[in-house]
Amino acid sequence: MSLSTQLKQQTAPRSSSISSGELAVKIFAFSILIILSALMIIPLYIMLSTALKTQQDVFLFPPKWIPSPMVWHNFIEAFNARPFGQYFYNTGMYAIVGTFGEVFSSAIVAYGFSRYRGHGRNVMFLILLATMMIPYPVTMIPQFVLFKNLGWIDSYLPLNVPSFLGSAYIIFLLRQFFNSVPVDLFEAARLDGCSELRTFWNIALPLCSPALASAAIFGFMWRWNDYLGPLIYLNTDSKYTVSIALSSFTSMYNIVPWHLLMAAALMAVLPPIIIFFLAQKYFVKGIVVSGLK
Repeated sequence: MSLSTQLKQQTAPRSSSISSGELAVKIFAFSILIILSALMIIPLYIMLSTALKTQQDVFLFPPKWIPSPMVWHNFIEAFNARPFGQYFYNTGMYAIVGTFGEVFSSAIVAYGFSRYRGHGRNVMFLILLATMMIPYPVTMIPQFVLFKNLGWIDSYLPLNVPSFLGSAYIIFLLRQFFNSVPVDLFEAARLDGCSELRTFWNIALPLCSPALASAAIFGFMWRWNDYLGPLIYLNTDSKYTVSIALSSFTSMYNIVPWHLLMAAALMAVLPPIIIFFLAQKYFVKGIVVSGLK
């Protein structure tokens, strides 16, 4: 028997055992992921199940996991219980305008921190990052007093105008991405006669589109679910957002209609879920790439 044949026979069991071990690890990992995914899906299923029940079936014990009969009319009744069409419009405009202002202004600041060299740049960037450690309740009252003196209460100005001043987290995210872009691209654009603004608009922004998409998804979801900000600054019912409208269900009825509340909440979470799945590819790519140098 040749030496090569003996080596193949000796290494064959080891390779098969390694393959079996890798398979066991993958099965274990996927099992954990399936269990964790099920735990996260259970609240959404309970919400859907409650939305399709009658008021009496909601309080049954043991609970009915599959509603019978399924009351699809709850969604129409919940939508008509309050002017949800207006609330969805208000929330959408607040989320879109605020997200656009936050992403665009943060991109300009991040581009400046990435491209320009100067004394004190790193110190200024550290100060910017330090603002992320300040809890919102610390600045909530001073901001309210400021916007009240400006006459902005009961309007969307206190919610949207600060968005155009940038976000420390998004600036950090985009700066990491701009640092990964080769400097030769910007130098070539300068040699071709591009101004700094045109370089930013035609080269930097298209290259960082995945990071911009990630920042936009973060901003949109945060504003769509924002409850404290609209609660503080909005007083008129016609200007309320979806989050405030959902909380009003507890005060409209003597007994909270959980089936209608869950139906309205399910309609409220659909837009962020749809947007996330449509932009999931850009979101994952932006998170991965922006963390690489």
